[in-house]
Amino acid sequence: METSYGVKEISITEIKGLRIGNAQDEEAMTGVTVLLFDQGAKVGVDISGGGPASRETPLALPLTADNSVNAIVLSGGSAFGLAASDGVMRYLEERGIGYETGFAKVPLVCQSCIYDLGIGRADVRPDGAMGYRACVNAEKNEPLQGSIGGGTGATVGKLCGMARAMKSGLGIYGAAVGALQMAAVVVVNAVGDVVDPRTGKKLAGLRGEGGEGFGDSCSELYAISQRRDLFNRNTTIGAVITNGNFSKAEMNKIASMARSGYSRCIYPVGTMADGDTIYAAATGEVEADVNLAGTLAAEVMEKAIKNAVMLHST
Repeated sequence: METSYGVKEISITEIKGLRIGNAQDEEAMTGVTVLLFDQGAKVGVDISGGGPASRETPLALPLTADNSVNAIVLSGGSAFGLAASDGVMRYLEERGIGYETGFAKVPLVCQSCIYDLGIGRADVRPDGAMGYRACVNAEKNEPLQGSIGGGTGATVGKLCGMARAMKSGLGIYGAAVGALQMAAVVVVNAVGDVVDPRTGKKLAGLRGEGGEGFGDSCSELYAISQRRDLFNRNTTIGAVITNGNFSKAEMNKIASMARSGYSRCIYPVGTMADGDTIYAAATGEVEADVNLAGTLAAEVMEKAIKNAVMLHST
């Protein structure tokens, strides 16, 4: 499918050097999504939320060493879920993948987590075994969406509590402009509402009182802003991946431009109690303008967010 301005929809599996896998506990409603980079990737990051649960994100900052990242992990479990990267590192080490230190190869793995302890079981979180299993599943490279992997326990519209929230999940979308490919993977676990910015239609979010129709999260926020116990179940985390050839500094810029996809769709977004985070990874050799790439990153992120809630907005 191609739009009038030359953007063609693609499968995320068309991006070489990337494999994606999921593992989850459907009863506990939590899980892991792993992005594996066979030859490593230049990675940048944008953190707009005030409470990120993350591991090794400084690897993606422009002031740190310019080493390739081997994997990005998106999981549930809040900070407990950071243990999933232990299994990812074990999987990579067994295959001789990592940064050569002279004594051992150390896999470089970035991770961010959503808070999903308010749904399913709070005492079951992603661990090393689940992270390892997601890597094994990545060998199939099946880009599944919905209530799977890191999106298993994702919900939206939680400003008035879980009773008025709606189910969300994991969304994926890919597109290309000429030879430049870009895809987004996102777990939408927002405190706010999700809308289609092209039409203004609300897709998911705060239910109305009594469960009928939609409420309005921004209006509720303005009315009850003095309450301190509202923001403890949120965070939207994602990544954009390209076959472009960009520097680490440029990937940080692309990550920051991809944030526009969040702000187009999610109201409110990036609050102090969110951990909203976007990684940007480059795996290829295609030369392209960073402004074009960042604009495309925002577009695929917007559409991945819509996929996440449309597949599981019940």
